[in-house]
Amino acid sequence: QVQLVESGGGLVQAGGSLRLSCAASATGFTINTMNWYRQAPGKQRELVASITSGGSTNYVDSVKGRFTISRDNAKNTVYLQMDSLKPEDTAVYYCNAWASRVGIRREYWGQGTQVTVSS
Repeated sequence: QVQLVESGGGLVQAGGSLRLSCAASATGFTINTMNWYRQAPGKQRELVASITSGGSTNYVDSVKGRFTISRDNAKNTVYLQMDSLKPEDTAVYYCNAWASRVGIRREYWGQGTQVTVSS
């Protein structure tokens, strides 16, 4: 099984920074790609940033140059450094991970952490 535990959300003024963390506990599984999604009120959940186990990254256009995703494979932990935050970044942020073992590949979600950016 895999469990994802997020931390680091909160309230910040526009222009400020926050760092989200997501620690994966994986028994019998290998953690592959890890992602951060977000969902604002009344909007669909969107993929914000991805990082493969090899360190390749992708970002949604709206956060490029402001957010940085990174991971520590030894700790099965993914981070999202969010700088120059804007009110439109306000959302619940979810950690997501794909994990695999022989013959099985599954997707897991964290519980979500609220990020609120005030203007």
